[in-house]
Amino acid sequence: MSGSEGRRRPVTLKEVAARAGVSVSTVSLVANGKKNARIGDAARARVLAAIDELGYRPNALAKNLVHGESRFIGLVTDGIASTPFAGQVVHGAQDEAWSRGYMLLIANSEGNPEAEERAIAMLLEHKVHGILYSTWYHREVVPPAGLSETDTVLVNCFADGGPFAVVPDEVGGGLAAARMLIAAGHRRIAFINTTTESPAKQGRLAGYRHALAEAGIPEDPALIMEAESAQEGGYACVERVVASGATGVCCHNDRVAQGLYDGLKERGLRIPDDVSVVGFDNQEIIAAHLRPGLSTVALPHYELGVAGVRALLDGVPAGAADRLTIECPPVERGSVLTVTA
Repeated sequence: MSGSEGRRRPVTLKEVAARAGVSVSTVSLVANGKKNARIGDAARARVLAAIDELGYRPNALAKNLVHGESRFIGLVTDGIASTPFAGQVVHGAQDEAWSRGYMLLIANSEGNPEAEERAIAMLLEHKVHGILYSTWYHREVVPPAGLSETDTVLVNCFADGGPFAVVPDEVGGGLAAARMLIAAGHRRIAFINTTTESPAKQGRLAGYRHALAEAGIPEDPALIMEAESAQEGGYACVERVVASGATGVCCHNDRVAQGLYDGLKERGLRIPDDVSVVGFDNQEIIAAHLRPGLSTVALPHYELGVAGVRALLDGVPAGAADRLTIECPPVERGSVLTVTA
């Protein structure tokens, strides 16, 4: 027997009407919760009993059209399949939506503008309560035109003069990373930044500088480096890190830190005994499995998804800023050694 032959056929309005002894239109009104419909209590009770007995499922789109709204929230993202981070945004949004009686309809555009436009159009046709628009890395965007037709919250991205946004606190994250090393007694701390312009590049460096200033540590330009934001970038900086005399290093992300691990170990240097290392992202497939485990700063992707749904359903208070920053908390493992003067 094929899958289609074994599958149960959906119950129709006509079958429910026949079982309840009412018209199809009466079943439709009851099933879709039409308010102010003139239906007697006895007839309504028979329809509800027939629906329960037969297992009838109302057409969600038809129900949306009756009420002019739905219990669906749309989420359009450009990278569920290409990054481990996007899945956490979806997870957080889905958990929060479900806890409030909503379901998430997810569209993954993979950065294709045409696919994105079509996805938004389909979500609007389903009369979603609103749309979360998310990117896999924190950046400025130009929101697609279709988003203007419904309530929208940007997640992990922002737009000048655009919809309300929830984004990671990059400055606070850079501050937390440097503070881990400063609290352990380090005073000569290098910073390996990315070469790619982004809010992460600017914010994390600003946080590092803030941490030095509050600890009274003079900034040394020789300790600030730029490299490709990948394992190769960290590996390429090893000679400069060693020459700088740094006892601790803040890395732009965990992949850079992984490359630095490899290069330092090739030179016979031990982590954290000779050099302490802090990453950023808390990409667990890397950070938790390096030896020693990498102390890092977590990007709050799950929390971004939660905050996006809350902003969409609760609204933005009058006079609030155009964006909400979510804390990037430190995650301590074994790559930072406490030093004494």
